[in-house]
Amino acid sequence: MRRHLPNFITCLNLLSGCIGVTLALASQPKLAAYCVVASGLFDFLDGLVARALHVKSPIGKELDSLADVVSFGLVPGAIWYTLLGVAFPESVYIPYLGFVVTVFSAIRLAQFNIDDRQTTDFIGLNTPMNAFYVVSLLFIAETYGSLVLHPAFLLGNIALTSALLISNIRLFSLKLESGSWQKNKWKFIFIILSAVWVGLLKFAAVPGVLVLYFLFSFIHFRRTA
Repeated sequence: MRRHLPNFITCLNLLSGCIGVTLALASQPKLAAYCVVASGLFDFLDGLVARALHVKSPIGKELDSLADVVSFGLVPGAIWYTLLGVAFPESVYIPYLGFVVTVFSAIRLAQFNIDDRQTTDFIGLNTPMNAFYVVSLLFIAETYGSLVLHPAFLLGNIALTSALLISNIRLFSLKLESGSWQKNKWKFIFIILSAVWVGLLKFAAVPGVLVLYFLFSFIHFRRTA
């Protein structure tokens, strides 16, 4: 039972993602957003539990990626599909461009699985962070709907995030190898600032957090080079 616990948590990630897809396609994208948050929590916990119990396994790694394709690839694609349907009400085909992000998310996860350079950090935007950014737009649209639902904004974001997913930009992982402040200073500062920002602005803080993530990763790797 002990060795299967991380995989059980990963399956909860997958189940939450499946529910999120159905909600997004049923025109309830905000409920789908909460499924992404739940999947993100399960995605964090499965690795944490595996490390704590010393039960890492190859099948766990593969299962994790398969779950992430759904939770952080297909759900965002379905949300883009829904938003594009609002922005292009007369078009049958354009909304399907939202699933371009799903395709690039799958490519990104496949690259991650075979890339030895990404054992401790990331190369390219990780799929959970991208998914959080996509769902945050649903809540930002409540105030800035004319911007978020503008066709150029939607299509531009799909193109940009798809490119970032498979880019060569180096980004730090939040999995800390030690509690050392000196080694993880920029990670700790990022976590603290992000927590404060999210506490104040909730989902609306995510785009700003994403910018901070790129900025602090750049500083972190410059200082540790």
